Amino acid sequence: MRHDPVTAVRLFIATMAGVGFIPFASGTWGTLATIPLWAALVRFAPPAWYLPVTLVVILSSVWACGPCERVYGRKDPSQAVADEMSGYLVTMAFVPAGLWTAIAGFFVFRLTDIVKPWPARRFESLPGGLGIVADDVMAGVWGCAIMHAGLWLACRFSA
Repeated sequence: MRHDPVTAVRLFIATMAGVGFIPFASGTWGTLATIPLWAALVRFAPPAWYLPVTLVVILSSVWACGPCERVYGRKDPSQAVADEMSGYLVTMAFVPAGLWTAIAGFFVFRLTDIVKPWPARRFESLPGGLGIVADDVMAGVWGCAIMHAGLWLACRFSA
């Protein structure tokens, strides 16, 4: 199906350049595809850039995911994975760069995204791109809290 140029750009962003078309576990693949962005952001950008870049990603994801329900014919379609990018970046806010933190953050975010602790599940009912992204951002808030609690415990009880 052909789309007007703006819709095509939105779908390209929403599917993370086609990652969302992987036929199984597209959310998992979307999260994995975000790890290099997170790593580059925490390694090469000034720390003050993290939150503004994350906010831009969230707002861009809401905009990009807007037409996905209409185009793909269902609520929160699996092809839209930009929401995973937003949620993972929120999970990893102020988490130190490292292989183990990236892996831990991946699993923590996937768990919170699947379980959808309160009020994340309620946010799914919001319309369009906002509903697609908001539940993942809230799962990311929970994930961030879990990551920081885990880091605190690791520092507190390490020898």
